[in-house]
Amino acid sequence: MLDSVSAPARITCLGGGHGLYQTLCAARACQPSHISAVVTVADDGGSSGRLRRELSQIPPGDLRMALAALASHDEHGQLWSEVLQHRFGGNGALAGHAVGNLLIAGLYEVLGDELAALDAVAALTRSAGRVFPVCTEPLDIEADVSGLDEDPRIMRTVRGQVAVASTVGQVRRVRVIPEQPNACAEALAAINDADMVTLGPGSWFSSVIPHLLIPSVVSAVSESEALKVVILNLTPEAGETSGFSAERHIHMLAQHAPQLKVDRILIDSDVVTSQSERNHLARAALTLGAEVSYQRVREEDDRGRFTDRHDPTHLAAALKNLWEQR
Repeated sequence: MLDSVSAPARITCLGGGHGLYQTLCAARACQPSHISAVVTVADDGGSSGRLRRELSQIPPGDLRMALAALASHDEHGQLWSEVLQHRFGGNGALAGHAVGNLLIAGLYEVLGDELAALDAVAALTRSAGRVFPVCTEPLDIEADVSGLDEDPRIMRTVRGQVAVASTVGQVRRVRVIPEQPNACAEALAAINDADMVTLGPGSWFSSVIPHLLIPSVVSAVSESEALKVVILNLTPEAGETSGFSAERHIHMLAQHAPQLKVDRILIDSDVVTSQSERNHLARAALTLGAEVSYQRVREEDDRGRFTDRHDPTHLAAALKNLWEQR
């Protein structure tokens, strides 16, 4: 699968939400021949949650964002990207719904197939790649959370993506319901066919780790000949990873998916500067069979201040460097 060209020909990105959006923008800047997005399906809040409950469909929100990220850069594609992301205002039944969510849901009802619906939207946007749900059934996230009682040793069960992401306690472990769900066959094929596979960044317990709770996804990633890169978050997220170090983020991957094997852990060079901490990170990465790479990937705003998002241009350069160094 690996060859001598300066950039991977086929990139498959796993994740969800804004983290996956930025990664897909970076993947496009690498100019591969094809991009695949493998997207979490556990969202139960907002417009996605409403459509999930009312129509018994997989939540479309993260899928919509991936489609928007892959829309053609020409005027036609950017119009559709903006339309997909547009949310209705007001106070009526449509308030808060994203147009793209309704479009995906409607196409699914007409076509009777999730992948056909996503491909139809991709055709409208002249997409740079395909978008797949990691599963073709909606998943629920359930977490063991400490710190919700006076006694910090007491664990409480919190269920639902929104509840887990916004908990004031500390998440110790997550599960998906149903247990060991079947992965989307096309998503597994996209992993198997890739030259590069990325995981993250994103909400660690609700967008990243759920992929690793599907045994066939872990097997596909671990056995793939692709260059496999975990893109670490820039900062802990309020709620589910509050107070987490970079090292603990890695340990959580190993704890939830002991069989997972990857090649590189990509970390912003300004986030971890202590040599002692870097030594700890190197040991943690070895549990996944990986090496740590420190590169500049953080976005700056128009006044030169760092944000908490990855810059697609910097991230693309980092991914190309990893490919060249492989």
